Amino acid sequence: MKASIKDVARLAEVSITTVSHVLNKTRSVHPQTQARVTDAVRTLGYVPSAVARSLKMDATHTIGMLVPNNSNPYFAELVRAVEDACFAAGYALLLCNTDDNADRQRVYLNVLAQKRVDGVIVASTTDDERMSEHLAQTALPMVLIDRDIAGLDRPCVQTDHEQGGVLAASHLLGLGHQRIACIGGPEQLHSSEQRVAGWRKALTQAKLPADLVVHADFSVNGGFLAMHELLKKSPAARPTAVFACNDLMAMGALRAVHECGLRVPQDIAVVGYDDIELASYTQPALTSVAQPIRAMAEQTLVRLLGVMRTDKAASQSQEKSVAPALIQTLAPTLVTRGSSTLVHTPTLHILSGEVA
Repeated sequence: MKASIKDVARLAEVSITTVSHVLNKTRSVHPQTQARVTDAVRTLGYVPSAVARSLKMDATHTIGMLVPNNSNPYFAELVRAVEDACFAAGYALLLCNTDDNADRQRVYLNVLAQKRVDGVIVASTTDDERMSEHLAQTALPMVLIDRDIAGLDRPCVQTDHEQGGVLAASHLLGLGHQRIACIGGPEQLHSSEQRVAGWRKALTQAKLPADLVVHADFSVNGGFLAMHELLKKSPAARPTAVFACNDLMAMGALRAVHECGLRVPQDIAVVGYDDIELASYTQPALTSVAQPIRAMAEQTLVRLLGVMRTDKAASQSQEKSVAPALIQTLAPTLVTRGSSTLVHTPTLHILSGEVA
């Protein structure tokens, strides 16, 4: 049988009110009395009711997060970074996979509201108007992460996607490539358009044509099919380098190049975007534009906590809060590996322990 707060009060020989003050830290209690209550809690294995505490404190110390699909390695890493930031700040994270489906998102928003989460972090890969409307209608404090959503006036923390495209294309230009193709993500998706715009900007500044672009979904198969389409061109017209707008597409592109009997990077250089952990383990290892995932997660939580404080203050004063709908942009970096430049790999002599 579970111990109750009455059992704790009886064992500690104090009132239920005193136990509540000790557990919730709502009033100063004499150290000896506090120690008796703490010992009683430990002895009985008492666990306070989270629901009751949230009603009393008007806070659950939980954050909800909506993501399109956490089986995608990039979103898995992003979720982990957000969870670590929440844990460090004393919050638990409730994760909901929306599959970028408006009906599913609406259900999850209702669930999070019923669970009285203190705020919501939203990552999305679509500009679906219904999803935007659902998010706009929710009263929960909210911050967007990774990309802003058209028509949604909420704070957002994201990477400078256009600059990432510039970094990728400039790197390939610096290696002497002149026929540089781009495998873009879904058309009309803002973050993908920005990455393609950065690629196009770098090529235009170099006075080179920016017409070799194929769009696909953000998947390995999408990159695989798009790369095969580019390789159908004659040897004189096909690209010598490709920028794929995420790492999964770049991995598909690597497979397509190998299937066609070509070499990376000798025949075609490949650069990805996101720098997921798996990028280091492709053959050859993938050059990629790294998003500052940890910094993005930490800054998103900082923004959300600020919105939560603003909303709470406005509620207490019965005034409508107006959170600054500013987009905070973080700088990407380029991580260079063997898929774009020939890299000397040390030969490991396992038995002797020597490195050549």
